[in-house]
Amino acid sequence: MPSDTASLLSLFLPDFILENFEFKGVIEEDSTFHIELEELNTTPSEWTGIKVLSKGFFPQIVIQDFPIRGRKVFYHIKRRRWLDTEASKVIYRNWTLVEKGTRMTGDFAAFLKEINRYSAE
Repeated sequence: MPSDTASLLSLFLPDFILENFEFKGVIEEDSTFHIELEELNTTPSEWTGIKVLSKGFFPQIVIQDFPIRGRKVFYHIKRRRWLDTEASKVIYRNWTLVEKGTRMTGDFAAFLKEINRYSAE
């Protein structure tokens, strides 16, 4: 990805996303940004010694994040799956991208919880 794009994305996306996912594009609608991300085809270091083969992707997930410039933001994330060729089973990274009970990132859910503490009096 060109460095200008990487610099701009680093203002909006957490480091772990930029290190492990490829930015595929953005779809801009009247009140919404849809940011498309795809997990890189790099074998995780914790799988050293396991023979794995990339086997495509799981169904896309959609996660809501902080608004940008008054527009809703949704990440469309494609997570990769691999085949452990010795055990003949599908394996994948255990990403904890979504806060339990929400369809938002953990940071955004924490932000909403925090502002909820300050009710209008």
